[in-house]
Amino acid sequence: MRTTSASPSAATAIAMIEALQARFVARLEAIGGSPMREIDWLRSEGKNGGGIRFEGTSPEFNNASVNMSHVHYDDDDTRPLRSATALSAIVHPAHPLAPSVHIHVSWSEVRTPEGERGSWRIMADLNPSLPVGADSRRFQEALQTALETAGADIAAYAFAQGERYFEIPALDRHRGVVHAYLESYRSDDVDADRRLAQRVGEAAIDTYCDIFANTLATAKPPSIFELAAQRAYHTVYLFQVLTLDRGTTSGLLVHDENDLGILGSLPAQIDRDLLSSWAPRVPQIMRPLVLEIVAAMRAGLVDGSARLRLAKVVRTFFTANPKALELQARGDIVPPTVHNHGVQAAAPQTAASSDTAS
Repeated sequence: MRTTSASPSAATAIAMIEALQARFVARLEAIGGSPMREIDWLRSEGKNGGGIRFEGTSPEFNNASVNMSHVHYDDDDTRPLRSATALSAIVHPAHPLAPSVHIHVSWSEVRTPEGERGSWRIMADLNPSLPVGADSRRFQEALQTALETAGADIAAYAFAQGERYFEIPALDRHRGVVHAYLESYRSDDVDADRRLAQRVGEAAIDTYCDIFANTLATAKPPSIFELAAQRAYHTVYLFQVLTLDRGTTSGLLVHDENDLGILGSLPAQIDRDLLSSWAPRVPQIMRPLVLEIVAAMRAGLVDGSARLRLAKVVRTFFTANPKALELQARGDIVPPTVHNHGVQAAAPQTAASSDTAS
């Protein structure tokens, strides 16, 4: 049985996150034409919460995962983290002209000497294999409209942080074309902060699903060139997630109870040769990780068994090489989600980002 925190703020966040999840799942099921597969998972056999993940089952999806998690430590006031509640979703369409998307909205409460403190983590990024300018502008405008309800300065900051976080230095490029990112966000108005998180989540979900559906309605069968471009971009996506993404790494280091969910963000197939060619371009400390990632996938397939192997590879590498964590993606605010050699959960974003494949 999955328990929930007694915190009133957590209860409010759970209701909002569950509504966002239901909204996204309903839209995706309408596009795919079949129900998504529902999977429950538990933290500490439910004593500390858990979550529900929906996975795409229709041919329209290369891979799709819409995960809601709620983790809490009401029973252990020695932990800095009291509770974390999150939606984290990734959709990789099967058709290469339809863009992928990543959406993350989470609320975390941390214990401090001054009392409990809550904040939001808000992320949304559009990830096309073959960018379409009109789609990119539409997605950015929708996010900007939602973010500007908190002020034009907040919107500008979110886009600047997204550009910084999703940079891939070794490849001299970014993951995706539109990125918004707010870390540890809070103002003096708790209700306004929650409404901002909800607006951004709804705008990202609705705009993306409109783009996805419209693309499928007009797209012709994909060409060999388009499929090759998709596989190359999916390789970029997997490379960024497994080597640079702090939320993913943190989750894999903190526990092994949701490895398939944490790596639910990965596409179904990548180009192993292309990935291997990038090993000489990363800092020397990271090269063994890239090569071990390549070896963990047979013929570039990223199925369930490969995800479990990849989880073990990433966990083993960063546990043995904690200094490599300093090379991971960051914005102006870097939550200390993993410290002391990469094995302890520390700060408010730990469970929110890690259990939901940020």
